[in-house]
Amino acid sequence: MSKKDDLKAAFECREPAGSVPIWELHFHCWEQASGRHFVGRPEFDGLSTSEQKSAIASNADIIIEVAEDLHFAGVTIPDTPWDCIYTLPMEARIELAQILSRKAGDDFMVVAACPGIIGMPGSGEYLEFSYKLFDAPEEIDERARRALRRGIETAKKLRDAGIEAVYSGADIADNKGPWFSPDQMDRFIYPYLQKWSAALREIGLYAILHTDGDITPMLKALCGSGLHGVQAVDPVAGMEIGEASRIVNGELCLCGNVDCGMLIMGEKEEIYQSTREILQLCKAGGGLVLGASNAVVIETPIDKYREVVRAWEDAGAYA
Repeated sequence: MSKKDDLKAAFECREPAGSVPIWELHFHCWEQASGRHFVGRPEFDGLSTSEQKSAIASNADIIIEVAEDLHFAGVTIPDTPWDCIYTLPMEARIELAQILSRKAGDDFMVVAACPGIIGMPGSGEYLEFSYKLFDAPEEIDERARRALRRGIETAKKLRDAGIEAVYSGADIADNKGPWFSPDQMDRFIYPYLQKWSAALREIGLYAILHTDGDITPMLKALCGSGLHGVQAVDPVAGMEIGEASRIVNGELCLCGNVDCGMLIMGEKEEIYQSTREILQLCKAGGGLVLGASNAVVIETPIDKYREVVRAWEDAGAYA
């Protein structure tokens, strides 16, 4: 069985035949891990058409090389909402996905961002959005409908490019707990999660929700949403992945939750022990994907990230 098969099993809340799969929602350390130049923007924008195609092919080769080295069961096309220098124009991302899907075969799954769910507003519209939740909820309804329509359209394009799983980045909580009230969740979030997940399942895609914050009170409801998984099981917000695993009880795959801050600032032994503890707490029965609690940003020392892999090598196998 391949690592991709292990990832499929985890998303389906089955115990993989091999090991707990490793997948990062966003991994930005391609250059550090490979020692090769990974073409990003604005460099990409200054290239000719033929040079851009060569750059996309080179980036794909680096991703495959690093995925093999770090034992990734899935790789994500660099995309929003974690824009970094590696985020290319949409057409280039589609071409990158096509190349990776052809070359990856059964080795790993290719994942991409897909809209579909609204979440907490950004700072630029925070007050306006918050007022509209109470003063003009019909406008939030329309916003949610537009996001769903766009998400389903995007999902079909990604599926046709060879993508097998997508995630919607939509924060529905902060460090204090759910950001939306229960009534707002029932009106603006849960119905659209159900429709989005159902539409993705129908076209053969795995549906993942990324949200920061403490979503512990929402976990049972998310189990009934049709989602395959949730990421990041946020330790910064105080979430305990062992408790989250107990709550979902095999009904929802948990993706995470090695602390991103620890990956940058922590000691290697701390990272190793924390990762090993996650595996020992939660791998039984499946439904676990190992990874960071958010994006593995460029500033992450690759030698520290390798402690995650070392712990996986020591404690990630099911056999």
